[in-house]
Amino acid sequence: MPPARYSQGDILLVSLVFSNQTGLKRRPVMVVYDSGDADLLVVPVTSHGERTALDVPLMQWQNSGLRLASVVRVEKLATIEKTTIVRALGRVSAADWPNIEAALRCLWRQILPAV
Repeated sequence: MPPARYSQGDILLVSLVFSNQTGLKRRPVMVVYDSGDADLLVVPVTSHGERTALDVPLMQWQNSGLRLASVVRVEKLATIEKTTIVRALGRVSAADWPNIEAALRCLWRQILPAV
């Protein structure tokens, strides 16, 4: 059976391994890209405040399935296996998406500057 498909802007709860590999924690992430295979490109969603210019606060976090006011950490791109998904929480609102998209575009310009 092919893996489930997710859309850009979906908010998912996933089980992540601690950096020291000693345990798991459940954390929300936002889908950036699903190529249709067993992995997803995601960015973390956190209730901690903004730390960088590319952190995007969600103005309509309640409508996105989140329990706390949250920030999307755009520059913390990660690839996760779909098997780590616990459940879908919601979607980023249409009102919040333009700010996230602008931050993603800014990140890619920093990664791949014009020659």
